[in-house]
Amino acid sequence: MRRFYKGSDFSRVQSVAEMAALARHRLPDFAWEYLAGGAENEQTLHSNESDFAKIRLTSHTLVANHPPVLTTSLVGSSSALPMMIGPSGFNGMLWPQADIALAKAANAKKIPFCLSTVSNASMEQVRDATQDLDFWFQLYGLKKAQFNDDLLARAKAVDVNTLVITSDASVVGNREWDRRNFAKPRQLTWRNKANVLMHPNWIRRVMMPNGLPTMGNLNPYLPANEQSALGAIKFIQEQFDTLLDWEKMAKTRDQWHGKLILKGVLHPDDARQALKLGFDGIVVSNHGGRQLDGALSSIDALPAIVDAVGGEIDILLDSGIRRGSDIVKATALGAQGVMLGRATLFGVAAGGQIGATRVLDILQEELARSLNLMGVQQLDELTSEHLYLP
Repeated sequence: MRRFYKGSDFSRVQSVAEMAALARHRLPDFAWEYLAGGAENEQTLHSNESDFAKIRLTSHTLVANHPPVLTTSLVGSSSALPMMIGPSGFNGMLWPQADIALAKAANAKKIPFCLSTVSNASMEQVRDATQDLDFWFQLYGLKKAQFNDDLLARAKAVDVNTLVITSDASVVGNREWDRRNFAKPRQLTWRNKANVLMHPNWIRRVMMPNGLPTMGNLNPYLPANEQSALGAIKFIQEQFDTLLDWEKMAKTRDQWHGKLILKGVLHPDDARQALKLGFDGIVVSNHGGRQLDGALSSIDALPAIVDAVGGEIDILLDSGIRRGSDIVKATALGAQGVMLGRATLFGVAAGGQIGATRVLDILQEELARSLNLMGVQQLDELTSEHLYLP
């Protein structure tokens, strides 16, 4: 099991779980726990995966196994697969230029990529590196309208076609494992400093020659001495708009003339309100179990939301995707596709673009194999009749 730890032949990695094990081996504790941890007792974090596992698949035999059709549309974007790489922050702590590595992996697979407000690479750098990328940008609501306006203007300038508003993180969740790693804000404990020294390859990749990566999108708004990933935490905590509400969402809808998606929906009423305001899509998400512990898993929340607005607005889902069969289940329950978070982050943490690409390959292979074994020829055939629900 540990043989592939010492090499770089990612073809030997056979699952997202194995890629996660490799990432765990290569990251210092504080970086791993930021990546893999959840809020409080981590009930929602774990239920995101376990609730997928409770759903069983039906299958019909003696169906010719032609390669299944996997192309689809994700909120109006043509995608070769029913998946995309979703937004995630501070990725430069995992691998140098990790945001660009993820964007290149998505571009090679002809699927969309969404960059976070708190990315380490700027949107301009990502666009320069991937000229024909189907480029989405995720915006956190910030208190200063000037900052929001400038970020939107920059997104338009680099031909971002889809804006994703994350609505469930204006108050940061109680991520206890992550907090324990710091003796005080932005300063690691001595134990964690010693643990970092035990990962010389990570130090060489991530810390040299200039220390922790800076915050590409936020650098223009940060003091010169606060532009590192840790230094930006204070700015983020001060600038996140805790009063973000539907009225402000309506103003953003008026301001942004491209496609607009609301991420962080778990209740059917919120899905109806997003439809009413003219959003083009929603993401059923509990922020990977990092916010409200005890919240519904995304896959458990999905059916009621589909019943409320399905067919009138596109629905994506994130949180808990670890197998291609999970994508089958989400699609059968009414999602158009999924946003990948930790799955591709495990890949980029283990091996940059090569690792992220391997994760996408694994999920594609598992998805196609699952459909073949179920006797399904294309994605739009899938319905809840293909599932045994608990």
